Amino acid sequence: MSATPTLHDPRALLRALYDAAVARAQPSQVMQRFLPPRPKGRTLVLGAGKAGGAMAAALDALWPREAPISGLVVTRYGHVPLAYREQPGRIEVVEAAHPVPDDAGQRAAQRIVELTRGLTADDLVLCLISGGGSALLSLPADGLALADKQRINQALLASGAAIDEMNCVRKHLSAIKGGRLAARCAPARVVTLLISDVPGDDPSVIASGPTVPDATTCADALRILQRYRIDVPAAARAGLESGAFETPKPGDARFAGHAVHLIATPQQSLEAAAELARARGLAAHILSDEIEGESRDVGKVHAALARAVARHDAPFAKPCVILSGGETTVTVTGKGGRGGRASEFLLACAIALRGEPRVSALAADTDGIDGIEDNAGAIITPDTLQRAAALGLKAQAYLDGHDAFSFFEPLGDLVVTGPTFTNVNDFRALLIT
Repeated sequence: MSATPTLHDPRALLRALYDAAVARAQPSQVMQRFLPPRPKGRTLVLGAGKAGGAMAAALDALWPREAPISGLVVTRYGHVPLAYREQPGRIEVVEAAHPVPDDAGQRAAQRIVELTRGLTADDLVLCLISGGGSALLSLPADGLALADKQRINQALLASGAAIDEMNCVRKHLSAIKGGRLAARCAPARVVTLLISDVPGDDPSVIASGPTVPDATTCADALRILQRYRIDVPAAARAGLESGAFETPKPGDARFAGHAVHLIATPQQSLEAAAELARARGLAAHILSDEIEGESRDVGKVHAALARAVARHDAPFAKPCVILSGGETTVTVTGKGGRGGRASEFLLACAIALRGEPRVSALAADTDGIDGIEDNAGAIITPDTLQRAAALGLKAQAYLDGHDAFSFFEPLGDLVVTGPTFTNVNDFRALLIT
């Protein structure tokens, strides 16, 4: 990749825009101004999320060396920065599975609950929360087993439910999410530092809101399960129907004096990419950081917009970059293949563009992992479908099989970054020259 990507190298330019978006959301770059004063008592650090390891490392580096600090943060396997892995600091970081929880995540959640015991009003709890925490901080409600949570989580992921719907269910079937973690910390003051990966940046949705009160109800969770025809164990249904699994609500005295800070958001990352594009002499247009819907449908809409710009200079004049974020969904039909929401978006976009000669695009998840594979996303260029046909790859068949990874891999068009140690959701960039 060249040092200053230009229109003559669309791939490099698109990758540079993605890198700028990711860089804007690095905990080490954005955390310092949100740190609270030292407390009279002790400082306990708790947290969970894909950015958890990087957030812990950043906090450890920024917190005064003479000030005692300790705690436990759980992150996804492979998402601990190398330097902190090789030389652990004052905050313990453990790894667990995502997107389906495992025993390691449950053990970490149990340990986090134990660490909240004995806190006083003089103590400070710093909670480091980012996307992915819903799966990583898994502690089933009374009467449920981890296997129950795993099965329900898998069903939600395949259902096409929006992230706020999935997290509503997760909160009400958890002993730690939906504000319960902060409630356990009383009477200590809780300060939550958030990296948002959800449309709208609602703190109660990010990682299922373990430290903020929850306005959703057991009845809401039941309606979502019914809407997507997801069966749950009798204990789960009984807990929801009786209200025994209800979450702490806004106005609960246990949240008095708590503070919540969004330290990195999808919109900020899109703005960083737009700033770079403009520095390269390109107009940049941010559609929204809250785009949701089926990945393939969103891909078609983006393609239609790009074609309008390429052919009619409307609604934007070319050359330009169109940026968007949010969290699309993939409703799996049939067996399902190897593909995530970013690559499925991009494959649908390529099919709809039909080789439009002026359009290239990148779609990738800002955490570096699209679905369950090792790619962040992919890139398409005007000759994507032509090159695929030469290899005997039928684009529509791969889209129908939710197998975009297997389509882009032989083309050499996957974007592979490894873990980025942050997570501000989907990033999409369409370049029209």
